[in-house]
Amino acid sequence: MIFRSVSRAMGALFLCVLLLGAAACGGGGGGQRAVAPSAPAATAPGWAKGMVTVRAEDLPQQARDTLALIDRGGPYPYRQDGTVFGNFEKALPRQKRGYYHEFTVVTPGERDRGARRIVTGEGGELYWTDDHYKTFKAVVR
Repeated sequence: MIFRSVSRAMGALFLCVLLLGAAACGGGGGGQRAVAPSAPAATAPGWAKGMVTVRAEDLPQQARDTLALIDRGGPYPYRQDGTVFGNFEKALPRQKRGYYHEFTVVTPGERDRGARRIVTGEGGELYWTDDHYKTFKAVVR
């Protein structure tokens, strides 16, 4: 009788790990409460396929403020805002010169423009970088 109970428990644990992963089934957590898997992420638009994405609402407040300025067409706090982004790092899909434009995202504590930017594309693309163009995430609204 004990073996049957252990067998069922092991089967249930195996199924849980298989479907949800060890952390969600109480493994590897030192008694931590199991966390339900999050809802699936919003479907990325075609231009963002293959890129890491971030939801606009998950960006820092300053980036959301910059998005609101972009939506309104300004005014922008820095004279460089709205200028052509050359994509010299080739981190974004190749496009003709003038396709991309950059906008500063204020970084608290920085005396200059800092490293954070939103880059827009003529096709409505939005990209976020917080490391001065080394990496980008596609912003999904």
